[in-house]
Amino acid sequence: MAAPDDYSHYFTEFTLAEIVDMENLYKELGDQSLHKDFCQTVASTFSCSVNRNGKSTVTWKQIQSWFQEKLKQQSQPKFKTLPSPPLQIHDLSNPSCYAANATFVQTRKGKASDLADLAFEAKSARDYAWYDVSSFLTYRVLRTGELEVRVRFSGFDNRHDEWVNVKTSVRERSIPVEPSECGRVNVGDLLLCFQEREDHALYCDGHVVNIKRGIHDHGRCNCVFLVRYDLDNTEEPLGLERICRRPDE
Repeated sequence: MAAPDDYSHYFTEFTLAEIVDMENLYKELGDQSLHKDFCQTVASTFSCSVNRNGKSTVTWKQIQSWFQEKLKQQSQPKFKTLPSPPLQIHDLSNPSCYAANATFVQTRKGKASDLADLAFEAKSARDYAWYDVSSFLTYRVLRTGELEVRVRFSGFDNRHDEWVNVKTSVRERSIPVEPSECGRVNVGDLLLCFQEREDHALYCDGHVVNIKRGIHDHGRCNCVFLVRYDLDNTEEPLGLERICRRPDE
């Protein structure tokens, strides 16, 4: 879904990582984020990403306009008796490149634009299972200020696209556990587990409640991990081939 015509000029060029980064910058700086020098620096920072090489450019004015629209949203009075304002929906299908040089990228640690180099998974509202994300199509900001994205899941067509909450249902992709790495899995850890039932086979969250360590080498692991699924609170012993660990913080 494309952005409304009035805003499409400003918002069609931002990736999810950049949107999250700008959301955080706005929370930190407020209306100071409207300054021309700052907007030029942000544009330069985004342009430093290797993922933007060879793509179209976006000006500092587009970044400034994004912050202006954000400020406008925050300044609007909210009355329960009034209908909610329309959701802002923006196209993320054509990420772009910004032209410039900057040192801002070196001065901020852990910024959201680092997400550009990562792979993601998202939780479906249909079955509460996690699926790899093929692409982020659009995003929208709810009246509450929460950010949602429309995702296309890997291996599925557009009939299965969903809106998901960025904070609760999008995360960096889980990692299969190698036999030599089973010692990194401990009681209490959150795992992405392959739950196989008669009527479904899904990847869902579970926590380790017990571990039976086995004798093994670097090529094979005989350990058994007792997992309690978050979805239905049932427990099941799983082998290494049915668990994925969460990336290190």
